[in-house]
Amino acid sequence: MNGIIETHHLKKIYKDKVVVNDVSIHVKKGEIYGFVGPNGAGKSTLMKMLLNLVQPDSGEIVIFGKKVVENDFEMLKKIGSIIENPYFYEKLTARQNLDLHCEYMGYHNKNHIVEMLECVGLLKDADKKVSQYSLGMKQRLAIARAILTKPELLILDEPINALDPEGIREMRELFRKLNTDYGTTIFISSHILSEVEQIADTIGIIQNGTLMKEVAMSDVHKYQTDYVEAEVDNVEFAGYILEQKFGIRDFKVISQNLIEIYDFRKEVKELSAAFIQNGIGINSIGRKQNSLEDYFFQITGGGAVENL
Repeated sequence: MNGIIETHHLKKIYKDKVVVNDVSIHVKKGEIYGFVGPNGAGKSTLMKMLLNLVQPDSGEIVIFGKKVVENDFEMLKKIGSIIENPYFYEKLTARQNLDLHCEYMGYHNKNHIVEMLECVGLLKDADKKVSQYSLGMKQRLAIARAILTKPELLILDEPINALDPEGIREMRELFRKLNTDYGTTIFISSHILSEVEQIADTIGIIQNGTLMKEVAMSDVHKYQTDYVEAEVDNVEFAGYILEQKFGIRDFKVISQNLIEIYDFRKEVKELSAAFIQNGIGINSIGRKQNSLEDYFFQITGGGAVENL
């Protein structure tokens, strides 16, 4: 079986508002699937439906080749998850919370608790009460709980929220290790596109409850091109100089003071010198590359994504 998750025409309505609209996704075994979109796009609702926490109004979900039906939670034994804000027994320690999770899941290798706490950088704080944890520490503990039972599938809703840059880097490396070394399939949502771009094999772009695109990152990379970005005080004259002095016509005026140049026959320093010699003021000029963020804006028509 190649597919781990499939949804077919999934739909969910809350108070007359369609929050997930005819969504069909396909997650392959052993891949990292990035589910991206702005806050409020429907990511969390869809993930709750995958975990049988919320029932769809129409459509179906197939996980591990089996249709998900209400009150059938057997598949959850093979799934680790984080959905929205993580909750714990605040008066218990991190170690005790994970011990309880093992009991709940029927997982008997409790030696794995130490290993997972070390993986997420919490071993030295294992015997602190969770009430003493910062939001970032709780997020790390949630990740430890999600991976504790060595699940075949991880469903992670914004798992790097509240983490500092070092924590984000550590979790990125951990997810890659789980995927590479243990073959764990990871379905991860985020509105931080730069992070998804670094680890995902496939992305699904959702906006206003509708799946806009499902595409392999290798195909996204085909759209990524190098270019020179110049912020100047006179884009019209800059365009004229490019055409008349250098014969460069492959450029695009982005805004009243921003121009992108896709022709590399001239070095940046030559372009800069020509602009200056002709009295064009330059705020910045340098080589750039299109990113997943740029691709996202192409697909969604420029819909905003928070905290990029």
